[in-house]
Amino acid sequence: MKVDLRGVIYDCDGVIFDSLDSNRKLYNDICTGVGRPPMAKDELHFVHTHTLAEAIHHLFRYNPEQEKAALELWKRIDISRYISYLRMEPNLLSTLEVLKQRRIIRAICTSRSTTMKFIMEKFQLWPHFDMVVTALDVTNPKPHPEALDKIIATFQLDRRKTIMVGDSPNDRLAAEAAGIIFVAYKNRDIASDFFINDHLALLNYIEGNAKSIMNKEDKI
Repeated sequence: MKVDLRGVIYDCDGVIFDSLDSNRKLYNDICTGVGRPPMAKDELHFVHTHTLAEAIHHLFRYNPEQEKAALELWKRIDISRYISYLRMEPNLLSTLEVLKQRRIIRAICTSRSTTMKFIMEKFQLWPHFDMVVTALDVTNPKPHPEALDKIIATFQLDRRKTIMVGDSPNDRLAAEAAGIIFVAYKNRDIASDFFINDHLALLNYIEGNAKSIMNKEDKI
C-alpha cells in the first residue's frame, strides 16, 4: 500500500551534503586565525550540527576576546573557499526529481545561516526545493521545532504525512517536537521511526515498502 506522503523536509549538513571537511576547514581557519589551536574531535562534531553563532561560542566559550575576534573574522571570510569542499550525497537529485513529479513538497531546514544562499546557487539547488529555512529565518533554531512549523504552516501540510530526514540528535528532537515522522540518515544511533543509508531508500517509504521499527530490528 502506497503512503500518502505530502512533504519531505531535509537537513543540510550530513544529509544533502557530506560537509565534514568543509566545516573542519572553515572552523580550523577561524581558530588559528585568532590564535587558538585547531579543533578537537568533539568540537568538530559540535560545530557540524549547530549554528554558526553556537559553534563560535562553543569554541571560544573560555575566551570572550577571542570569540569577539572570531565573529569579526567570520565577516571577512570568503565563503566560496569552503563551499568547494562540500560533496553532494549520492542519489539525492534523482530522489528529489521523483518527489517533484509526485507533487510532494521538498524543503530544507538547516542550522546554516548566510552560507546557505551561496550553497543553493553553487549547486543549482533552487529548482529542486520549494522552501529553505535557515537559522536566520527563525528565532529558535533546531532542536526547537519553529523552522519545521514554519514550513508546515506555509504549505498547510498534514503532520502525519510529513517527514524530516536528518542525521543528528537535534534533527530528531525537532521532528519529534513538531509531531512529524523522523527518518535517520546514515546514523542508526538516532533512529526512532525509520533509518536509511541512501536517499533512494526513501522512495520505499512512499511505495509502502518501508517497515515500521515498532520491532527494533526492522529498518528501511
